[in-house]
Amino acid sequence: MSVIGILGAGNVARALAPALSAAGHQVLVGTRDRLESTADSAELVVNALPGAVSLEVLRRLRPALAGKVLVDVANAVEQGPDGFAARLLYRNLAEELQTALPETRVVKALNTVGPPALMADPTGVTPPPSTFLCGDDPDAKRVVTDLLTGLGWPPAGIVDLGGVANAWWPESFVLMVRPLVAALGPVPFALTIAR
Repeated sequence: MSVIGILGAGNVARALAPALSAAGHQVLVGTRDRLESTADSAELVVNALPGAVSLEVLRRLRPALAGKVLVDVANAVEQGPDGFAARLLYRNLAEELQTALPETRVVKALNTVGPPALMADPTGVTPPPSTFLCGDDPDAKRVVTDLLTGLGWPPAGIVDLGGVANAWWPESFVLMVRPLVAALGPVPFALTIAR
């Protein structure tokens, strides 16, 4: 059992917290006034903050996040008038986080999966979605892989794309959501790699 801190209390936290708890972890949810204490108490931290504020907020938590694995599931975007992503705010949010938090092991994951319920239960669509890991620390990626398999992610659906510099590829997927919803309607979907 691990102590997992989820920073943010929105849809992602509401989906992941019960699933991680059911998988045997102690889960702490960091609301606005409890972010630092949550990060400080956790062994592994999930960035479930809105992407647009993630860098600013997490930079202030640098001491509490030192030495920890940070799973970054956020997409930092400017939203258009229709609520969909119009452009990325950073070329690579995960890389920006790793630069701002050099003592933290950042791993990008789950950001190509929506709605958040699929992050916690990948069996909600057929075939199951893929998720992409990007991070510079192999041990941190193993920790995140174990966490995901504990949630029911099949090992073949967890694709290691290499270092954190490659996170801009999966982060760019959010720009496809608008045309996909226009083509498919408001149905659950995620990126899947067929082999």
